[in-house]
Amino acid sequence: MPIRSEHTIAFSGLKDGRHDFHYAVGAPFFQDRSDEEVHDADLRVTVELDKSPSMLVTLIHVSGTVQVDCDHCNTPLDFPLEGDQRQIFRFTGQDPNGDDEEIVGLDPHAHEVDLGHYIYECVRLALPIRRVHAPGQCDPEVELSDEPASPNEDTDAPDPRWKALEALKDQRS
Repeated sequence: MPIRSEHTIAFSGLKDGRHDFHYAVGAPFFQDRSDEEVHDADLRVTVELDKSPSMLVTLIHVSGTVQVDCDHCNTPLDFPLEGDQRQIFRFTGQDPNGDDEEIVGLDPHAHEVDLGHYIYECVRLALPIRRVHAPGQCDPEVELSDEPASPNEDTDAPDPRWKALEALKDQRS
């Protein structure tokens, strides 16, 4: 028997109509999914479930902060996060339309749905590809290594390798 997730909604006892569920998501949620990018999290999740006889329509809203590594200096960065995702579950027993990832088929005899995967998906999709500190907030050592060479340095001195290539070119001519 599979372990029941804390994000599982037992909808069989619910009346048709709208129902709200609230969850807190932290670091263990991401550790359970072997996510090495998210080190810590303080997220609030609100699930609005609209139940009808033929389907469940869920709107997942996530807000809070996640701690990830800065892509520039590789130090921890508390990143504010806000995201929404709609997921539809139809009581068909199979996926009704393979092209639409928003619609998922549920067994008509099912009595609960685990939203853990969809909450995780919502968080991951809300994270931008590039995550960096605000200007001036990165590790100072990395900031110094990114600065261009100072004008006092002799940058006009020719590379000795080019002199050797010039000599070879002159010999061929």
